[in-house]
Amino acid sequence: MRIVKNAFYRLYARRLRSQLARGPIPRHVAMVMDGNRRWARQQGFDNPSVGHRYGAEHIDDVLDWRAEAGISHVTVFVASTDNLRKRASGEVQFLMDVIERIVAERMSHRTGVWQLHLAGRLDALPDSTRHALKLAQDATSEHDATFHLTVAVGYDGREEVVDALRSLLDHEARRGTALEDLAQRLTADDIAAHLYTSGQPDPDLIIRTSGEQRMSGFLLWQAAYSELYFCDVYWPGFRHVDFLRALRSYAARHRRYGA
Repeated sequence: MRIVKNAFYRLYARRLRSQLARGPIPRHVAMVMDGNRRWARQQGFDNPSVGHRYGAEHIDDVLDWRAEAGISHVTVFVASTDNLRKRASGEVQFLMDVIERIVAERMSHRTGVWQLHLAGRLDALPDSTRHALKLAQDATSEHDATFHLTVAVGYDGREEVVDALRSLLDHEARRGTALEDLAQRLTADDIAAHLYTSGQPDPDLIIRTSGEQRMSGFLLWQAAYSELYFCDVYWPGFRHVDFLRALRSYAARHRRYGA
């Protein structure tokens, strides 16, 4: 029975790939990796935080799928500032350990292919987590990397805009720009240049797992014209065919960019 099921799965995946050949592929896909703890409870684990470990390990699979599809930029939402402030200390510590031992460590070995970028208030992270991520970022800093992964951790979209405005005002003040002059010529591009994601393309497609249909503060500025796709499966159970279905949905849409 399992052999038949696997054969059907491979056949279905092949069919989805053939359908994608007819339409556009997004350059940048962002993911809200939701449902780790609920998946762990569903699997019968006593400690639902174990779901964070399975979820972090699953990033490797998804990066391979993205590379196979030719998607050059990936952003994953690992933890919000609200997660860090409001979750129990034991769960937060477990998550930080997972980020250090799995996300940062594995990205350190993807040098030359994937370049790691970080988005969020890193000063809100424990010193060891911040250090591990910075080491991984430095290890993958080749400018000619084919693929780019942005890890959003300690992240909130509204806080990002506030931080961007602070950075912009500080930059202009150092140049001696009068506030009135700045107010007259300020553009959206001026603000975007100071976002955490400055220099990277906005996401074409944002996927959220677990069935929740909200942004939760993720890339609020960058997602102005992004296509959204909501998937009912929990993140650790997100399969290759689920990913291909999201790409198929994207390919079937007509992007209007507000027109």
